[in-house]
Amino acid sequence: MGKAIHVILQRDVQKLGKGGEVVKVAAGFARNYLLPQGFALPASEGNVARFEHEKRVSADKAARVRAAAADQATKLSAVELTIARTVGAEGKLYGSVTTKDVEAALKARGFEVDRKKLHADAIRALGTYDVTARLAPELTATFKVHVVAQG
Repeated sequence: MGKAIHVILQRDVQKLGKGGEVVKVAAGFARNYLLPQGFALPASEGNVARFEHEKRVSADKAARVRAAAADQATKLSAVELTIARTVGAEGKLYGSVTTKDVEAALKARGFEVDRKKLHADAIRALGTYDVTARLAPELTATFKVHVVAQG
């Protein structure tokens, strides 16, 4: 029976563990598969300390990003945009209002939100619509867009 060694997983490995965990595996499995593929590092004191430091730095950065996104979500939820468009018969727009148009209107108001993070149903008529911005994986903000006739 071979020796078992401890390794730090660099990323999730199916049926073994999640990234950042220290796991005990067979020496051959670590030497022939995990280490050469870059899935793990030997669990020496230096590697454990370095990995813990990187994890703390990453968590701090994620907390700062989440805080900034929460602040932006609060400000964005209070915004109401008005977009004027040329209208044809029966109040139908020539074309539609797209997320690109909403992004430009937000930029004019001082908000930097990528249009790929904006979600709105098709806007093809005059009226008021809700647009959702996904600012972080678990954080969204909803704001109103008023589409009016260009006069």
